[in-house]
Amino acid sequence: METSESNQPSDETRDNSEIPSSSEKQLRPGLWDVVNERYPGSMIHNDDFVSMATLDKPLGECRLGFVSTSGVQSIGSMPFDVVHPVGDYTFRRVPSDTPADQLEIHQLKYPTDGANRDVNVVYPIERLREIAAAGVVGELTGNLYSFIGYNMDPRHLERTLAEDIADAFEEEQADVVLAAPA
Repeated sequence: METSESNQPSDETRDNSEIPSSSEKQLRPGLWDVVNERYPGSMIHNDDFVSMATLDKPLGECRLGFVSTSGVQSIGSMPFDVVHPVGDYTFRRVPSDTPADQLEIHQLKYPTDGANRDVNVVYPIERLREIAAAGVVGELTGNLYSFIGYNMDPRHLERTLAEDIADAFEEEQADVVLAAPA
């Protein structure tokens, strides 16, 4: 096969017969078409441009908040409703000083084997404390947050859950928030 100077096949000589089509790459081809058909408007789509926020002070002086779609919560707190057909639109506060072994995962929509062995895989509470202790950030908010990412009504997600979490971070006086999917 002929290659260009960068050792990559040129467009003329690249053999595309081994590249799967997008439907072949999907575990369940056509899934999103079915979701859109059964739940009109359920796919998040927003044409508004939101510009990046800038910090008013160095990151090392900032109060960092964290939110994840992992479904992580403190042991003994009210479990998420993981079987509701349209999802659970609540969130859990996790005190930022909670030991990792005092956390549990209530989530059915992703494999949790690795996260059950080390919760930091999906909810890096110990890593966040380490970067705060190292001075990378000024401090953590008193609480970190979690919700389950399976929510079939994007408007409800945006207008209630997202706003409620944003309000909680405002109350916590977070300067910056790190959001991570599970």
